Amino acid sequence: MPKLILSEIWIYPIKSLAGIRVKQANLKQKGLEGDRRWMLIDETGRFITQRENPNLALFDLNFDHGGLHITNRTTQQKLLIQDVSNQMGKEYTATIWDDEVKVIEPSVSYSNWFSEQAGIPCKLVFFPEANTRNIDPKYANSHEQVSLADGYPYLIIGQSSLNDLNSRLDLPVTMQRFRPNFVFTGGEAFEEDRWQHFKIGTNSFRGVKRCARCVLTTINPQTGEQGREPLFTLSKYRKEENKIFFGQNVIALSLENLISEGDEITME
Repeated sequence: MPKLILSEIWIYPIKSLAGIRVKQANLKQKGLEGDRRWMLIDETGRFITQRENPNLALFDLNFDHGGLHITNRTTQQKLLIQDVSNQMGKEYTATIWDDEVKVIEPSVSYSNWFSEQAGIPCKLVFFPEANTRNIDPKYANSHEQVSLADGYPYLIIGQSSLNDLNSRLDLPVTMQRFRPNFVFTGGEAFEEDRWQHFKIGTNSFRGVKRCARCVLTTINPQTGEQGREPLFTLSKYRKEENKIFFGQNVIALSLENLISEGDEITME
């Protein structure tokens, strides 16, 4: 039986913008270090995503020399955020689904840049590591926290699961439609659905629930265009109780450790 190997690690520094593939990352309770500690909010404090603004897919991000570089692929305008994980500024209350969180707007100039480039009035806000946001208590192991992700700190998907989906599509899609933190090779399609306790390298994790997918997966991350796939095809064989599932939400039981591409995955 082929080994299960962690093949890709992704972080998404700003919620609903493009991800950054990294070779290794530090495990935090709220998610990988640097993952979704920032987001855009509207004038009422509500979170902004590609669901309503598909053009957010066209902002590319990368880390360089301690700063976060953001580029609008359409205009080629750039923004640099320095000291990414240590921000001060004006505090606001923001909402993500049913959660209220305390966030900080470090710079009005950052917010103005995004308002102009995205074409919507918005603020760029930061979620300090010390601030609180609990995951759904019925899935918690020990009062786990999450950053600004939709609900859970980690998401894992097998390459075999994507291959199975692409075998059913006229035009294949990339894994970035599904915004995982961890991608692995080896094993059967959708076997991650059944994972409960497992290790990646020496780090322990627990699968808590399958991930229900939304229209964000129908937005092409390269073009920002929206269609009906892959949700339409997934609905034919991955739909239960009116939800379409792809990937497994996960919490980390090991913290402050490094995780690296090439780590072996084993069941506990």
